[in-house]
Amino acid sequence: MIRLHFTAADLCRITLAPAADALSEAALSVRLSLSPGRVREGRGPGAGRPHRPRPAARQWHRSPRGGAGVRAGVLAELVAEDGFLPDFLLQPAAHDFAGGLEAAASTPPERLALDLGIPEVSGWNGGLARPGRWARELAEGSPAAVRVLLDDTRRHFETSVEPLWPRIRRDVLTDRALRSEMLLRGGVDALLTTLGTTWRWQEPTLHLPSAATYDVPLCGRGLLLVPSWFATGPLVMYRPEAATVLVYPMYDGTGGVPAGGDDRPEALAALLGRTRAQVLALLRSPATTTALAERASVSLAAASQHAGVLRGAGLIDTVRTGTAVLHSLTPLGHSLLAGSRP
Repeated sequence: MIRLHFTAADLCRITLAPAADALSEAALSVRLSLSPGRVREGRGPGAGRPHRPRPAARQWHRSPRGGAGVRAGVLAELVAEDGFLPDFLLQPAAHDFAGGLEAAASTPPERLALDLGIPEVSGWNGGLARPGRWARELAEGSPAAVRVLLDDTRRHFETSVEPLWPRIRRDVLTDRALRSEMLLRGGVDALLTTLGTTWRWQEPTLHLPSAATYDVPLCGRGLLLVPSWFATGPLVMYRPEAATVLVYPMYDGTGGVPAGGDDRPEALAALLGRTRAQVLALLRSPATTTALAERASVSLAAASQHAGVLRGAGLIDTVRTGTAVLHSLTPLGHSLLAGSRP
């Protein structure tokens, strides 16, 4: 379990990144290409339980640009082992891929050694389990090793990720609008409650699933939320000089609709009724009762009634966030919409 501990100052300093981190997206896409099924978030503060990639990312994996088509070069050495991702590949402050790559290339050798966990250089064993010759040269600041990293990462991004970038940018805007709606209607409680279906917000601590236990105090510097198209679970980067970074899997740009699942509510109409099936489908993105009424174009009382029936059937959960209530799908609700077994 990763536990992020908030102070009152931290709760006032939660910010939403305006865009996806292009460099980390490139690295995470390589991880996905190497682990097409269930991916385990790796050792360290990003470690977690296995998660399935989002539907759109699985679709990318089956395309010629993903999976076996990925040309990752040495980048694969940095992400292949249990999903380990060194911190220097997270550059949320960069405006674009070129800026992120430049920032990564200018990382001091001592920081590279620490991020990679080269024992004889950093004194820490938490990085790569079996660092090869190239990784050791990179940790020592070898210009040739840095140049290979730049060339291979740039080639991978241009061939596999850049063609998707317009869609990724649109999905980021959709996800940001959703998070902003949660914050507007339910406050910080609603925002943190809906970040992940297996994450738990119990003030003042956000609990994230993990194979090991880490306690991360935010120390009044706040939290930067960075959406990811390719991530399958949380990634945490602690920055002693700035806000801690939390990378989270974003919702699909369709509001969480699985690929090929748009017609499912029609099939459920005979079982649930057309409006109730629509309400269930709309809750792929968690919503307050007021937001749900607006989405479904029904009265507030009708939205509350439909939510009550779906909750009684075990298809949605409802939690109170301040003065509002927030509805979200249960695993059974997700499975019913997807047409799969729970």
